[in-house]
Amino acid sequence: MAGDAVERATGQVYRAIRGVTRAVGASMDTVLGQLAPLVREVPETSRRDALVAALNGVLGDHLAATGNPLAISMRWRRDGEALDLVPDALAARIARLSTTLVVAVHGLCMSDRHWARDGHDHRVTLARALDADVMSLHYNTGLHVSTNGRELAALLERLVDAWPVPVARLVVVGHSMGGLVARSAAEYGTRDGHRWRGILESLVFLGTPHHGSPLERVGHGVDVLLEAVPYAAPFARLGRVRSAGITDMRHGSVVDEDWQGRDRFASGRSRRHPVSLPSGVACHAVAGSLAAEVNAGGRGMRGDGIVTIASALGRHRDPRLDLGLPPAHRWIAANTGHLALLSSGAVAERLVSVLKRR
Repeated sequence: MAGDAVERATGQVYRAIRGVTRAVGASMDTVLGQLAPLVREVPETSRRDALVAALNGVLGDHLAATGNPLAISMRWRRDGEALDLVPDALAARIARLSTTLVVAVHGLCMSDRHWARDGHDHRVTLARALDADVMSLHYNTGLHVSTNGRELAALLERLVDAWPVPVARLVVVGHSMGGLVARSAAEYGTRDGHRWRGILESLVFLGTPHHGSPLERVGHGVDVLLEAVPYAAPFARLGRVRSAGITDMRHGSVVDEDWQGRDRFASGRSRRHPVSLPSGVACHAVAGSLAAEVNAGGRGMRGDGIVTIASALGRHRDPRLDLGLPPAHRWIAANTGHLALLSSGAVAERLVSVLKRR
């Protein structure tokens, strides 16, 4: 009976979502307002997380602006549950505290639960290999990347201050949009003189569209991604509604200056402001390719189905925008799609290889 109840509640949610695709303006607000109590009927499971995460990805800026209770507030989570940034509370939840922290930042339309995929979880692998504690970020991916980046910078400062033991080493791993948010956080952490920037040792990007996603520019990127994310397929029709986070992903925007005072829906070339990788930090980029075999540079090869190899590796014809990652810090995973980057054993080995101290 419990399973039937979940299916019944989920079905009601999906029907309401279809109503959103037909509604505009105040009508859309009415439908979204009706969604909240329906979603609450779905038990606290990965399915509900996926539903809310997908909705936030395509309409999260609108949800936040209208005070809709479905809007996700940025927080740290462990095993799907929120963590309080209080030393005693952290010590009570975490049995053996490490001086090494790994922060995992998920991608568009996803949640922290999506790091566990097909029986694998990079967070578990890194916790063991680096003798680290892993903190998973949960956030509204429909907000501007720079909005999330600034908030993450402040949240990292609070985390380092509240951690019960001194943090000696900080590593951030971002998948897809999560890598853009991580870069934005590093930029704002630098501008604001945050203490955590001094202990940030490594940044790793998995399938991050540093220079945008061509699929998204023609309006298909989100649709393709949603069709591949479990329980999110009914949201694909909402892909025609573009959140601020999605329009930022079009060109890889990571700072406010890229969008303030501009029509984010306007066509034409990107007017991004060049943002260098953070100084003093070892940055690594992993690109996925659907090709069975890859060449060292990845030139002329297929990307991961969402992000091109050049974008994922930070390469750009304009030297002001090229991230300048050395060859040893760029790597391509063969026969690996965008979401498969999360479950690939080869990618896990690469992560351990570049992050484990010799």
